[in-house]
Amino acid sequence: MPAVSAEHHKKGDYFVDYEEKVFEDVKAEPGQKALVTFHTVAFEGSIGFVNLLQATRLLRKGFETSVLLYGPGVTLGVQRGFPTLGDEAFPGHMNMNNQIVKFLSEGGKVYACRFALQALYGHGEPSLIEGIRPIAPTDVLDLVLLHKRDNAVVIDTWTV
Repeated sequence: MPAVSAEHHKKGDYFVDYEEKVFEDVKAEPGQKALVTFHTVAFEGSIGFVNLLQATRLLRKGFETSVLLYGPGVTLGVQRGFPTLGDEAFPGHMNMNNQIVKFLSEGGKVYACRFALQALYGHGEPSLIEGIRPIAPTDVLDLVLLHKRDNAVVIDTWTV
């Protein structure tokens, strides 16, 4: 078998070109909106966290950005921690909660379906991260329709 003679990678090395940007850096025009919907269970994959990062990026690009947590997505907005609320049991444990708090602090809006919160996951409104607005199940469709009517950027994510 031939010997491999390549140098070992070391801390600080780059594997890809982080400098090249292929597309223009799109910014919102005045009044443009964005909506990111989540129908995914917290911690059942990376999509919940990735969508929170995308929502934050849309907000920073100038879009009036809202997040809709419905179905199992409401689990992203529930306060957590261990052994007490807010405590990080292991590195990364609070990533989603921390990102929601950051998104809200930068002016984003987060809505959570009351039906999913109570009927599906057994939580009440006090379980939500402060700043999340609970909404009626009939508001879920209307929130989406309002954003579509306003020609908003809409990112829908479903996982099962």
